[in-house]
Amino acid sequence: MNRESVTRPRRCKVMALTVGLNPRPDFWRHEHNFEVVAKPGLSRTVTLTTPMTRIEKVLYTGKTHTSSGGRDGASRSSDGRLDIKLSSPGSAGNGTNPEQLFAAGWSACFIGAMGLAARKMNVSLPAELTVDAEVDLGTTDGAYFLQARLNVSVPGLERDVVQAIVDAAHRTCPYSKATRGNIDVTINLV
Repeated sequence: MNRESVTRPRRCKVMALTVGLNPRPDFWRHEHNFEVVAKPGLSRTVTLTTPMTRIEKVLYTGKTHTSSGGRDGASRSSDGRLDIKLSSPGSAGNGTNPEQLFAAGWSACFIGAMGLAARKMNVSLPAELTVDAEVDLGTTDGAYFLQARLNVSVPGLERDVVQAIVDAAHRTCPYSKATRGNIDVTINLV
């Protein structure tokens, strides 16, 4: 990539030639629009940022209040439907943890996205459909990261049909969109 100093932002397309910017190869399977931003006074400095999708109409806002204990505190939703104790993963505490909550939310949303995809394909999903989500908290070079696996079971449907539904769901599920290019995600048909 030609690194040049520019005085104002400009739009460009960045392809696989810039793989060094993100070590995840699957991130580069699709074209991404980037904005090149030069910082005044710094020659040959280029910052690449991905454009953010803005919501046009908010359908729902989940609101929670978490105590200062953080991972060892408590969370309560504004409507009182969620009122839980939190415990750090692997601790002796009896609460849940953010990774479990994220896994539960993602798997529920993913099943909804699968339902939308199946309807568009005129396919009926069985009631026995399940998604087992696994969210890992780990470290690399002293920094914390997440990675995830979604294990999808759809008994009674052909594997290629299930794969098409899962692929469509992964493109449309808001949790999948939020994690795409940010964490390692594996989807397994089980």
